[in-house]
Amino acid sequence: MTREQTVRRLLSSSAERFYDPEVDIDWDAPWVDGMPFVPEHRVTLYGTGLWQDLTPEQRLELGKHEAVSMVSYGIYAEAALMHILLRLVTEGDPATARTRYTLTEIGDECRHSTMFARFIEKSGIRAYRQPRIAARGMKFISLLPIGPASYGLALLIEEILDRGQRETMLDENVQPHMRMLNRIHVLEEARHISFARTELVASTKNLNAVQLLINRLVLAIAANLVAYMLIHPRVYISVGIRPRDGRKAALDNPHYRQTMAFMAEKLVNFFEESGMLKGRLIKALWYRSQLLPKGGRRG
Repeated sequence: MTREQTVRRLLSSSAERFYDPEVDIDWDAPWVDGMPFVPEHRVTLYGTGLWQDLTPEQRLELGKHEAVSMVSYGIYAEAALMHILLRLVTEGDPATARTRYTLTEIGDECRHSTMFARFIEKSGIRAYRQPRIAARGMKFISLLPIGPASYGLALLIEEILDRGQRETMLDENVQPHMRMLNRIHVLEEARHISFARTELVASTKNLNAVQLLINRLVLAIAANLVAYMLIHPRVYISVGIRPRDGRKAALDNPHYRQTMAFMAEKLVNFFEESGMLKGRLIKALWYRSQLLPKGGRRG
């Protein structure tokens, strides 16, 4: 498909298939007692010595806090994404299907952020605010030229959550609210991912080698920032573990490294195919993020 055909297809799909989280999630229904918020094997400390020391109730509580951390990240990440989308609107031709689809996607992201906020409110846990380094990184997004790095950042924001959510929404052992939240997000993010992938490939065609290197470098740095933001270190306080101890145990945990590789697998494959993962320095930065595993094992 051409870019124009792609956005027209996405516009049609957006009109035909969408959810209203205010209506389609029963926010008044209670949680199911004893049911986790994320699959147990995806909790960051799963399989560690610290995990063995936790009671079943503490394991559920940690998973709940990690779920809140991820949707808190989702709100900030989608706000960053909307910075990029709004620039596409203001810098483009407002009469094109591409701009209309961009506006449609902004509307989707607003509903998703509202949905995430409702989930956090229902959880009774305070939202996990983004770390200061991440807040500074968000400000940089407004200065980022529209091109492979900006579309790649959109994919980093969308596809990592998407892969984990596809697994969770099908797991009948997970809280129904969480499964439905994930189902809504996955359905609509599939369109966003298709748009960003198409635009990334198109935007690389007119760049020279130096420009491509800069875009790859920005994207590799962003990968480390996104990986850092997903799970806030303060989640471990909920089960009596110091944040620095919990963070270290998670980063050293082969199960968590496999989870990160699993969540990023399709994204990394696409970046390799589109030429955004070339160069020794670029790959070293990706290895550091744990989104690209060494030795080819991806979760």
